[in-house]
Amino acid sequence: MPLPLLQRLTRATPRETTASLWAFVFFFALLAGYYVLRPIRDEMAIEGGQRALSRLFTLVFVSMLVLAPVFGALTARFPRKRLLPWLYAFFVLDLVVFWWAFRAGNTQSPLVAKTFFVWVSVFNLFAVSLFWSFMADIFDTAQAKRLYGFIAAGGTAGALAGPSLTAVFVVLVGVKGMVLVSAAFLVLAIIAILRLRRWAEDSGAAPAAAREPALGGSVFAGITDVVRSPYLIGICFFLLCFSLLSTFLYFMQIDLVPAAIHDSAARTRLLALVDLGVNVLALAIQLFAFGAMMARLGTTFTLALMPLVAAVGFALLASDPVLPVLIAFGVLRRAGEYAVSKPARETLFNVLPPAQKYKAKNVIDTVVHRGGDTASSWVFNGLRAAGISLTTMAWIAVPVSLAWCAGAIALGRSAAAKAHQPAGAGAASLAASVSR
Repeated sequence: MPLPLLQRLTRATPRETTASLWAFVFFFALLAGYYVLRPIRDEMAIEGGQRALSRLFTLVFVSMLVLAPVFGALTARFPRKRLLPWLYAFFVLDLVVFWWAFRAGNTQSPLVAKTFFVWVSVFNLFAVSLFWSFMADIFDTAQAKRLYGFIAAGGTAGALAGPSLTAVFVVLVGVKGMVLVSAAFLVLAIIAILRLRRWAEDSGAAPAAAREPALGGSVFAGITDVVRSPYLIGICFFLLCFSLLSTFLYFMQIDLVPAAIHDSAARTRLLALVDLGVNVLALAIQLFAFGAMMARLGTTFTLALMPLVAAVGFALLASDPVLPVLIAFGVLRRAGEYAVSKPARETLFNVLPPAQKYKAKNVIDTVVHRGGDTASSWVFNGLRAAGISLTTMAWIAVPVSLAWCAGAIALGRSAAAKAHQPAGAGAASLAASVSR
């Protein structure tokens, strides 16, 4: 691809082109590795049923609570430039262990299936959170608004490759073979980390990411920072509303998919094809619409768009709770999350100090996110146990979507106010937030 065309597509300057391409590769490899595993994980969840799924979400949340201080301790002790490659290498080792377990014939073991579901769920949030923390470390806010659409497109391209590979090859090589494919993608992600670290060191663009020592501080600093910062609490509210509505839709899928499709392999194929459709749409939006949307309509509109889509979608689902409506709404909602809400939300972290980019962000992306999933799963099951129908559940989601929209507008305005603060005032405000 000619360099001017490449720079136009990435919206990068000549100095940023190498970094944006390696960031694209990094996110491609990460999400390709995850999406190879996602249909397998979801099929295991369907086999276990709705009650088991609630317990699995609880186990995921407990795992996040345990890992949050562990991650805080690691970031306090080890420099980020060393920590990230070793953490991803640990994920590769975990997949090798699962390959061995599946090779030994334990694919249908309830214990192995539950462990695999929890691990994939934890890995997804933890690894993606680390990716965006690293991006916030090497790019500033202005760069993020220009580059994050293209970088996010790398993840979408990977999310297209992952389910495509699973849909085609799972019947040929089995679950154990797909686990090794996922591990190979994570090895590529490690190579991309090393190349980005070298670019940061050579260009001097990100001294914080390339040269600073370990972050230090308390292992619980991420939690205390979130509690003390209204700005971070606003991000938490945004994410909790998203988690609640996503979990509602996921549980509706658990009900409607097996009722319409009885064969396990056919369900796995459908789930893989849905992922494929989501990511085709997301890729188009990321490459051709996100940058223009951020530039012309601003962060507030971009953050509020998907909550409005959710309100309309749940209203339609309440009117006609059938599988085609669920799939159409689910594809649009997830594509909008990946292509619009997620990259817009990630730009909110660029103004934070390094400790909050890693520790506080990790708490939000893991503990808060999975806490919302866990609470949502029990709320959903509680309402169903009380005799609430899927139609009523969808109507309940409509005012939640509107509250999410209101929170998005407030958060967007807060971010805009911070962006217009003088540099010294912004730094003082952040320092005050950290010191309280």
